[in-house]
Amino acid sequence: MIREGRPGDLPALRAVQSTTLAEPWPDLLETAIDGPPLVLVCDRDGPVGYALAVVDAPVTYVAEVAVAPDRQGEGVGTELVMALFDRLRERGVERVRLTARTVDEGVHDFYERLGFEVVDRVHDHYESGDGLVFERSL
Repeated sequence: MIREGRPGDLPALRAVQSTTLAEPWPDLLETAIDGPPLVLVCDRDGPVGYALAVVDAPVTYVAEVAVAPDRQGEGVGTELVMALFDRLRERGVERVRLTARTVDEGVHDFYERLGFEVVDRVHDHYESGDGLVFERSL
């Protein structure tokens, strides 16, 4: 089930964030759980993943998509992103952007399968190096 995040989800989402993302942003997640950024949670007997977007029509930035390591490969990430697209369309968003580390080829493949294309490279975006900016029309 995909639903909006709520404050009680924060401990579980932090655990997913810290075990999944190479360079997590805990303060953003804590702020977003109460809004206005949109946090969608995949709940399968508890949160197993989330997507966090800073909504600003017509272009919205997806800041984080994270799925618990033991639940990866089950379609959770795809389900989250597709539900996020639906919610963003309802809010008048036309394009979605996100940034991924250049070294994360599996992540690149995931986003490309969802229709994203690389539109820019940001030097030293991450502590560990450059980032690739992906974009997709809704």
